[in-house]
Amino acid sequence: MPRNSVSTTGAVQPVIDINDVTLTLGASSGEVNILRGISLQVNPGEAVSVVGPSGSGKTSMLMVIAGLEAASGGRVNVCGEDLRRMSEDKLALFRRDNVGIVFQGFHLIPTMTALENVAIPLELSGRRNAFEAAAASLEAVGLGHRLGHYPGQLSGGEQQRVALARAFGIRPRLLLADEPTGNLDGKTGQQIIDLMFGLTAEHDTTLLLITHDPALAERCGRSVHMADGQLVDSVENPVEPAAAL
Repeated sequence: MPRNSVSTTGAVQPVIDINDVTLTLGASSGEVNILRGISLQVNPGEAVSVVGPSGSGKTSMLMVIAGLEAASGGRVNVCGEDLRRMSEDKLALFRRDNVGIVFQGFHLIPTMTALENVAIPLELSGRRNAFEAAAASLEAVGLGHRLGHYPGQLSGGEQQRVALARAFGIRPRLLLADEPTGNLDGKTGQQIIDLMFGLTAEHDTTLLLITHDPALAERCGRSVHMADGQLVDSVENPVEPAAAL
């Protein structure tokens, strides 16, 4: 599907288009309403931050948008596809081809080198030059000299750079980032954020970013605020041009 899809009316289709989404999970004490009628649209190339207190549903919303958690109700359209109509296998293929995800934890495979961690998803997507593309992606995040190192041999900042290289290796239409600097010190976190914004600008990637950091949230063009499983506010932010790589 084209990166900037256009509908039959000539309007650009949102990359994220969710409407009245609910998520109810069972618990020993009864059902818990995690998301209570969330509606959000994010257009191609837009950067949107999601802020709010812990337990407000931010990560749950991201998981629904990624197709990693099935919504209980509502519409979940991402990159022009109706995720609620997809099987688990189709959702996995959809993520493989369209969505990069970066978590607070780095989620690297400890027994694989940096190069292998980035190359494996590319191989699974059928890229015949997977290792060459992975090396180029690691070079782009400043780790061309660390291809053969294992996660345990890398600093936290370097591990998150590998995670970014893996996420951008597929040239995703959408990047979902959940507190990507949460495990890093301030200086290293700033470097990772500058790199992430530079890569999204370079590849025209739409960004949905969960953060507790007000200054980081304001680097996105729009901030949405969550509380008690609902979106309660949306603010446009004046933003500086993306930092150069």
